[in-house]
Amino acid sequence: MIEEVGTVKSIDGLLALVVVPRKSSCDGCTAGACNPEEKVMEIEAVNRAGASPGQKVLVSIKPSAYMKGSMLVYGVPALFLVLGAVFGKEVVGGFFPKADIDVLSALFGFAALVCSFIAVKIFVGASAKNIESKPVIEEILE
Repeated sequence: MIEEVGTVKSIDGLLALVVVPRKSSCDGCTAGACNPEEKVMEIEAVNRAGASPGQKVLVSIKPSAYMKGSMLVYGVPALFLVLGAVFGKEVVGGFFPKADIDVLSALFGFAALVCSFIAVKIFVGASAKNIESKPVIEEILE
């Protein structure tokens, strides 16, 4: 389990908004979930421990949820980039024999990459309501 210590900012039903210190691993993140200039970030977690605002809590994230998120944010766009480039070169290049194949490959690769970003954004927005993939407040520390 990936564990973080944070402070509960607010409660909304079963969910709590927890403020955690930003780690050095956040420097290369492109998820856009927080503001990289800030020293803290806010995460939404299931309030299983019954914490109240102002309490210090231990938040855990399932490794499988972390891996799924990483693959979604990094793996899917990379796959679409490669597939789009191959499609542009092999399929579309056959229809336009006088066109530069490298240009077609680049255009279709980047077009597929943009489409994958849009699809990932839509999927993440739709799955944000899924409580199973959210971090969980395991215990109250203070």
